[in-house]
Amino acid sequence: MACRPSGSGSYTVVIIPLRTNLYSLDALRFYLWIKRMKDLEKEKDALWSGLEILEKTRLWYLQKLEENRARQDSIEAQSGARSCLLRSLIQRVNGSLGSVMSEPNVTSTSIPSLPEAVADSDLRWHNTVLTREVSDKNRRISKLELEKDALLEQLDELQTR
Repeated sequence: MACRPSGSGSYTVVIIPLRTNLYSLDALRFYLWIKRMKDLEKEKDALWSGLEILEKTRLWYLQKLEENRARQDSIEAQSGARSCLLRSLIQRVNGSLGSVMSEPNVTSTSIPSLPEAVADSDLRWHNTVLTREVSDKNRRISKLELEKDALLEQLDELQTR
């Protein structure tokens, strides 16, 4: 039976010799049973590892919420690259967790490679920065339109005099 020694990522397999032929149906059943047990052990370890990651993620979110509350208490409106980066990281984590939860077979090997994850992170960061720039430009346009309206009113007043 497969077992995981503490502190190690390897497995130990105990082989129990059969009193029958190696190619017998009983030997095949026993081999398949051992293989299934080993796979179940690996799946259980992966699930425990996932739970540990989720717990660390939960604690990270709680810490970030506390930091956010502290910043809100001290400064009501502060924008900057740090908040943009943090929002990008949170969106990436949320997207990853959402995709894991929506996968029909969570134990599949659809984990993106490091370059794909970096590219995804870069795209999300770039998207966040562009969204911020568009918002800033929209605010600037609104301000300029208000100034234009005020100038047009002043011009009308001057022309009517």
